[in-house]
Amino acid sequence: MDKLKIAKAISTFTNPPIICIPLFLIISIVLSFENGQFNFAKFILLESISIVFASILPMAIIVFWAKKLNTDSDISNREDRFTPLIVGVVSYFIGFLISFVLNADNFLTVLLLCYSVNTFIVMLITTKWKISVHTTGLSGPVGALILLLGPIGALFGILYPILVWSRVLLKKHTLAQAICGAVQGFFLTIFEMYLFIYILRFDVGNLVSLYLASLFVLAIIATPVLLGFLSYIHLGKSKIVFYLFEIIFLVMFLTFFAFGCDHHLYSGFNHINSDKLLCR
Repeated sequence: MDKLKIAKAISTFTNPPIICIPLFLIISIVLSFENGQFNFAKFILLESISIVFASILPMAIIVFWAKKLNTDSDISNREDRFTPLIVGVVSYFIGFLISFVLNADNFLTVLLLCYSVNTFIVMLITTKWKISVHTTGLSGPVGALILLLGPIGALFGILYPILVWSRVLLKKHTLAQAICGAVQGFFLTIFEMYLFIYILRFDVGNLVSLYLASLFVLAIIATPVLLGFLSYIHLGKSKIVFYLFEIIFLVMFLTFFAFGCDHHLYSGFNHINSDKLLCR
């Protein structure tokens, strides 16, 4: 199959309003389990809020604006992206308000607020530089899944280097734009989640610690970031050097990931033991 066709398919599937459908579905399912029981009514509420304000409304403005400007669905011209981004900011913020008022779920409420803030930051950056909305849009829900599920959530980060490859191959972004979109998306999401949870005094249960979440993010972004740096200093032009560094970075990825998994299991084990001691 042609590389361009594969890249286009990946790019279409990972369009932010599209990729958030399966990822928010997983988040809604996880959040709907209470005391070991699945709360179907809560799931419908969470999924409805997610799909309307994180997918349908943002996608509708993208399609409308692309047709109005007679441009591609990615709205490749940087100057044309302001309107869809500001509508996205408003849509996510309305979703946050509705989730907050209905007391749907504290985690989802904060996540939608993060979406709104991060989209606003992307909009500001876009006035000067075409940062990748695709990689930013992927990193947000994956960051949330890392906080919820630890190493299992981090596995969805496998999509990140594949997405970077597709966006660069299609010449929609430079390597730096694609990489920076995810780097800022991952770190802003996990830091903002903890910040807003603290500010709003929300109880969100047991999340993966900020330290461990950062380890998993580093595992995901290390290889693309360092390989991107090598390409800019032209070390990547030598195949031998490129593959040598790729092996080194793969080892780094596995080290970060394994270290994060080990600490996640260890903290979980300590939590179980402390619960047992409290029950005695």
